[in-house]
Amino acid sequence: MQSLRVAALQNNPEFGKIRENLHDLIGLLPPEIDLAVLPELCATGYQFLNREEVEQYAEPAAPDQDPGPITQRLTQVAEASGTTLVFGLAEKNGDKVFNSSVLVRPDGTRDIYRKMHLFLDEKKLFDPGDLGFKTFQACGIKLGMMVCFDWIFPESARTLALNGAQLIAHPSNLVLPWCPEAMITRSLENRVFTVTANRIGREMRNGSPLEFIGLSQIVSPRGERLDQLKQQETGAARATINLVETDKKITANNDLFADRRPEFYR
Repeated sequence: MQSLRVAALQNNPEFGKIRENLHDLIGLLPPEIDLAVLPELCATGYQFLNREEVEQYAEPAAPDQDPGPITQRLTQVAEASGTTLVFGLAEKNGDKVFNSSVLVRPDGTRDIYRKMHLFLDEKKLFDPGDLGFKTFQACGIKLGMMVCFDWIFPESARTLALNGAQLIAHPSNLVLPWCPEAMITRSLENRVFTVTANRIGREMRNGSPLEFIGLSQIVSPRGERLDQLKQQETGAARATINLVETDKKITANNDLFADRRPEFYR
């Protein structure tokens, strides 16, 4: 497949209203999309009060487990629409809980990524990711996943690109202002497409207000914004992407990866 129709969904969830949040998200999914990326913790909301509350809302989602209700519902959507979905949720695995991204294909198969770089209060709520930065076959391409704050560590996107990722799906709940611009650099320096799906709205469940910045976007390997939503709108950013652009040749004599000199990078 040389071209791919992709979307980044941007919602405004209300904490704990899983059924309603899923209904709203599903309503944002455009027709005839090959790949849609949904935000981090897209159905539960973000600001958990403590780890016990995370465990209350967390669900199994690993490929070798029977999935929980959020994963079950979005698997049904993938199967019915023919759209591969990437979405964020609180994942329960044994006695651990992770801030995870789940990849679900229309045939019902799935893969998972667990957030490696935990942000702010997440450090006392979730266990740090333990699966590394792997790539997966989906939609005829190699796809990698990051979650939100992973963006600020250039090693995240670079590792995925070195592992063959042509597109990085990036579920997010962004509150810091710099990520949309930084993802242009992540796309450019790795020659990959990036699809950042953020949310909007405000949460203040623990007394510390969080304002989510929206600005979900799709960026090309040349650093071009192909589409971007506004700060306070719900909807879907959309683009048809040409996978030939992920070639690592910068000039006739320069290859982005072959010219690296990692022996001098420490």
